[in-house]
Amino acid sequence: MNSVKKQPVITGPTNGKNISVAGNNYRILISGEETNGAFATIDMIVPPGGGPGPHAHSDINESFYVMDGEIEVKSEFGTTIATKGTFVTIPKGGVVHAFKNISENNAHLLCIVVPAGLDSFFMEIGTPVDFGQVIPPAQLTPEAVSKLQKIAEKYGQEIYPPDFLDNV
Repeated sequence: MNSVKKQPVITGPTNGKNISVAGNNYRILISGEETNGAFATIDMIVPPGGGPGPHAHSDINESFYVMDGEIEVKSEFGTTIATKGTFVTIPKGGVVHAFKNISENNAHLLCIVVPAGLDSFFMEIGTPVDFGQVIPPAQLTPEAVSKLQKIAEKYGQEIYPPDFLDNV
């Protein structure tokens, strides 16, 4: 068997593609483009009250490691408070989930998606920013929501109303 050795990928502390997604800062540490679609790793800074609303993706395993802060993780199976040092995995299958920073400081998460794809979704819907730059989230008009839903579908994502998980 002939295997080709590949050079290690090293991303410095401020390098990577920095994007703002709905007021959250995501830094793509390694993209699906760089891993042949195998996985992607995203460094997430989530401000107080920030985080994605209810959504699902049936073909992606999504894992988070909480490096700092406190997030409320909701899914169809219930609600959990994840603090520093907590590891959360949303397995393939399409479970509806969301998370929100419930602390007064930024939450810092390391997100790994297998296979890649979520990184490309973020790159398409996000706004490129400089490392550490924070921009407020844009208003979600009906037109913006419709556009987001169409882009989400392209990447195997389903977006649900903000109150979808309120009774779990």
